Amino acid sequence: MSALFDRLQRLFDEGHGVELPDLRCDAHFAPPQLRPAAVLIAVTDRPEPGVLLTHRPEAMRAHPGQIAFPGGKLDPGEDAVAAALREAQEELGIDPAQVRMIGASDRYITGTGFDITPVLGLVPPDLPIVPNPAEVSAWFEAPLAFILDPANHVTRTGEWGGVARPYLEIQWREHRIWGVTAAMIHNLSRRLQWLGAGDG
Repeated sequence: MSALFDRLQRLFDEGHGVELPDLRCDAHFAPPQLRPAAVLIAVTDRPEPGVLLTHRPEAMRAHPGQIAFPGGKLDPGEDAVAAALREAQEELGIDPAQVRMIGASDRYITGTGFDITPVLGLVPPDLPIVPNPAEVSAWFEAPLAFILDPANHVTRTGEWGGVARPYLEIQWREHRIWGVTAAMIHNLSRRLQWLGAGDG
């Protein structure tokens, strides 16, 4: 068994066993019809674990150029875990058998009408990543401790639909993680309490 897996599973279970009423969500300005989707938050099993993230191609119709977790809409008959694993395989070539599933976290409803379930899983370090150029222009691995640190979650304000709205931004090296992806990271950081957990 992996010590990191055990630690993540314990923190995940403990963190999701309490009520957190003020998690980030955009449901208040979402359309009435929602499309279920899922993303995989793939943590690499290293002494200093990382998280796999992608850059979306500039030519994509939805959220071009933004940083995202591998993921997408649920196919008929799929649950969030199956969809997240399928999308990670389609986008990055990650074999679902290589993912040790930890669990599905808090759903995030977006202003564009997606009901996204983030799924947390552990993957071996240095997997052979094969990005699909139709969906991924580049990928990178950001340190888990850095992106989960609330000190690195900076509040910005932008205009959406003619209204000024706050959003989060996480800057790691040249990578600007913001919007829905940053908000899901922030929610997960509150659940895991990674920095205060130690290694026990």
